Amino acid sequence: MTTVIYLWRIRARSIPRAIWHMASDRISLKRNPAISFFKLIGTGTGQTFTPRDADPTLWGLILTIQESELEGFDESDLVKSWRSFALTESRYIATPISVHGSWSKSQPFVVDTELAKSWEGKVLAITRARIRWRKNLRFWRAVPPVIESLCDCAGVESAIGIGEAPIGLQGTLSVWSGSAAVREFAYKGAAHSEAIRQTQSQQWYSEELFARFALREVRGSTTSTK
Repeated sequence: MTTVIYLWRIRARSIPRAIWHMASDRISLKRNPAISFFKLIGTGTGQTFTPRDADPTLWGLILTIQESELEGFDESDLVKSWRSFALTESRYIATPISVHGSWSKSQPFVVDTELAKSWEGKVLAITRARIRWRKNLRFWRAVPPVIESLCDCAGVESAIGIGEAPIGLQGTLSVWSGSAAVREFAYKGAAHSEAIRQTQSQQWYSEELFARFALREVRGSTTSTK
């Protein structure tokens, strides 16, 4: 299985069509036997992880699919339909090299242990959390310093906020120069370290996931908050 991320930039007048896709695409994705996991996502700047960050002109799809079926899916009616009204399309092909936590009570990304030992190229990182409702306000207050630190980090090449819902199910998708840059931010950045401490002490999340991927291929333009 391989992980694929699509991002589509659309015109403002096409927002209703994108919202329709977010609901209707689930049917064909669930029926596709080659796909073991998928999430249709909205995006935003990630500055505060509140609805005011939302970017209704950028939408995406994250899925794990059999490698042999990847190019067939890329020419499927679902993808072609997005392309018919998208201004731009980006596609990332990635292989998991480190995964901690779960997503919707499942572990959708299977680590390639051999690749994890040898990969020296660019890294794609996905973070995702289900925030406890009573903790939302405290979480929002803690986010800005972390995002500022992320955007100023020398190793990050692009970063956006992602979400399955306007609030409560939040995350980031970022591209890094390499694994060392991710580790530097995750374990040595003061703002991020403080956020980790608060996460543990205040129990913000009912579920969380942090995954790193070997970024094998990028097609199209990248999108960033930087």
